[in-house]
Amino acid sequence: MNLADNDFYQAWRAQKLALYPVTVNDLVVDIQDAEAASAKELQQLKLHLRQYNFAFYRFVQQPVYRQQVHQLAQSLGLKTIAHNLCADADSLTAIQVSQHQGQHDYIPYTDKKLSWHTDGYYNPAYEQIHGMLLHCVHPALIGGETQLMDHELAYLLLREANPNYIQALMHPEALTIPANILNGETIRPAQTGPVFSINADGSLHMRYSARQKNVVWRDDPMTQAAVQFLLDLWEQASIYKLSYTLQAGEGLICNNVLHCRTAFTDASDSEQKRLLYRGRYLERAS
Repeated sequence: MNLADNDFYQAWRAQKLALYPVTVNDLVVDIQDAEAASAKELQQLKLHLRQYNFAFYRFVQQPVYRQQVHQLAQSLGLKTIAHNLCADADSLTAIQVSQHQGQHDYIPYTDKKLSWHTDGYYNPAYEQIHGMLLHCVHPALIGGETQLMDHELAYLLLREANPNYIQALMHPEALTIPANILNGETIRPAQTGPVFSINADGSLHMRYSARQKNVVWRDDPMTQAAVQFLLDLWEQASIYKLSYTLQAGEGLICNNVLHCRTAFTDASDSEQKRLLYRGRYLERAS
């Protein structure tokens, strides 16, 4: 994409907006064989990824095993999985309410809501997260809804409101995430970088968090105005935001689009508590 070219931008803008409104039901692809998605199923998933930067799948047969989740991700170009502090041995992360040491301070491992963000916004530039997978093993008893928006639409809405917002958010010092220090040990150093950047393949990348703590925005009026525009956007109804509660055997594959999670209440049965597997990848899904 050459978003600096106004003619290209106008054509791209028209194509993006023409895709909406859309519902999650329009985008769910049923996968009949968990061992190997068919060429037709993969083709449909890839189409949705090209159009929306996200796709939903549903494994028809249960149960689904972790290796089958890995296989689907690899079939869609997600091959380099990024390990993180709370990941399991195979680098998938179990997203569930947890009291394990080193996890209890992190909101994803609680039943609290998660604000709008892209994954890995605290990663260094050489380890940015471009692809992501969320697979549901068990939904919560109540709540735990995923909301998402294509980050390209966030770019578009910002640019339509004020092109200077984009310039501010592409500044190399737009967003700083302070160091992560646990028990006096630096787990991760501070990371500073742009919100929007262009990948080597021309695709648009976004690193962002709407949280109010442990983020430092560049102290200039245009950056502050752009940040407020996004905060206001999250509070508004929009046809460009989709909401869905993943059910057992269902999942989301995306090019690290903007997403959030509502608070939830777990079942009392320990075997039925909310459990999702998350994979973060250095490649985009394709």
